[in-house]
Amino acid sequence: MCRSLGRGRCGRGVGVLEGAGRLARVWARMAVNFEEGGSSAYARIARGVAADEELVGLFSGLPEGNKRQPNLLLGAVRYLGGPVGSFAGWRAFVVEHWERVAQVVLEQSTQTNEVRRCATLLPVLAGLAGPLALVEVGASAGLCLYPDRYRYSYDGGAPLGPKGSPVVLECATSGGVVVPDRVPEVVWRAGIDLNPLDAGDEGDVRWLESLVWPGDEEAARVERLRGAASVVAADPPLMWSGDVLEVLGQVVGRAPEGATVVVFHSAVLAYLGRGERDRFAALVGELPVRWVSNEGWGVFPEWEGARPEREEDFTLALDGRVVGHAGEHGQRLSRW
Repeated sequence: MCRSLGRGRCGRGVGVLEGAGRLARVWARMAVNFEEGGSSAYARIARGVAADEELVGLFSGLPEGNKRQPNLLLGAVRYLGGPVGSFAGWRAFVVEHWERVAQVVLEQSTQTNEVRRCATLLPVLAGLAGPLALVEVGASAGLCLYPDRYRYSYDGGAPLGPKGSPVVLECATSGGVVVPDRVPEVVWRAGIDLNPLDAGDEGDVRWLESLVWPGDEEAARVERLRGAASVVAADPPLMWSGDVLEVLGQVVGRAPEGATVVVFHSAVLAYLGRGERDRFAALVGELPVRWVSNEGWGVFPEWEGARPEREEDFTLALDGRVVGHAGEHGQRLSRW
């Protein structure tokens, strides 16, 4: 007997079945990432989904592309108060509340605003001639636009940065990273996102919290997120809604004269196709800016030294030249 859940249908064509197979493999790969990232709860759920034909069929009914991302689906369930203690409980919630889950997926996007990434960006930013005007691509709520407002502790050392900051970012270094002794002077900041979030809006902050993986570091990450959101809400940045390829030039043109304009991004370009990434790189190269990229090594695999020893780490580059590798949540930084 053929059964279906919600939008999954019997008698599907070969193309749809192949798409479901690819989606199952995505969940299987994510199970490994979740395990390595300290989220055993999500690893169990991801393995369960990968082996569940009916559930994969249900998810295959979502629009192709970013709306099928495991992180987005998992975040939507958490946003609605769903359980993560077991795959069986999670599955039951998804099936019972599928229409609500799907609605959140369609309305939201993955916008993990991990502020600790500022700790891996700081050594690069502090080495640039200031003052700085920052433009973040894929800014979400703009939490990473305030590297000058947070405190930093490298390798357990004494914190540097403004003493009154509610956020302290800890980072382990290796390979001779030059740790700065100050935070940069930032005189202007702007963010670009398809769906900018408001750090002063409780619903938007709750969505960001829903994207935090359950696990060992969950409480610390949520605490950092809340602290950073309070900093941003007190002095909101300029935010542009739109396609970066269409608006980046306009935004850069708004930066004040006399400042070094820095275009930067973390875990963003992987959501673009290869052609779009190449167009972005060409666009940045034509603008009077410095470019800081913090992405998975597969985004620009042709860069010398792009591939890190840890597959899950990001490749940190300045103006297209690799300068280091960083933990995806800013927890470590090594010099290349």
